[in-house]
Amino acid sequence: VQLQASGGGSVQAGDSLSLSCAASGRTFKNYAMAWFRQAPGKEREFVACISWSGANTHYADSMKGRFTINRDNAKDTVYLQMNSLKPEDTAVYYCAAREAFLDVASYDRSVYYDYWGQGTQVTVSS
Repeated sequence: VQLQASGGGSVQAGDSLSLSCAASGRTFKNYAMAWFRQAPGKEREFVACISWSGANTHYADSMKGRFTINRDNAKDTVYLQMNSLKPEDTAVYYCAAREAFLDVASYDRSVYYDYWGQGTQVTVSS
């Protein structure tokens, strides 16, 4: 499956931003999806994941209540709505996919994912 992330940009602290990740090439609903991010000089960090149906989600603790992941299987797209952005949210955001038969949102490590998008830059200034 090919993944194309978009929606990044430069915003002020407290603003919102919505990222999209469009998938192609395979049956999207067979894949659990996730967002990760990587700031300069830091390791890639889990943000959120969603089960293949969209019924189950899981977030990193620092994103709970601010970020929302959802998906539209009819549009082969997963989204990340980011609210109350902070300067520490500045990073390149990557979407990822893995084939999943169980409808669970428990894949919160990058090693679980086989497919990655190219990343989209999010910059939050204070």
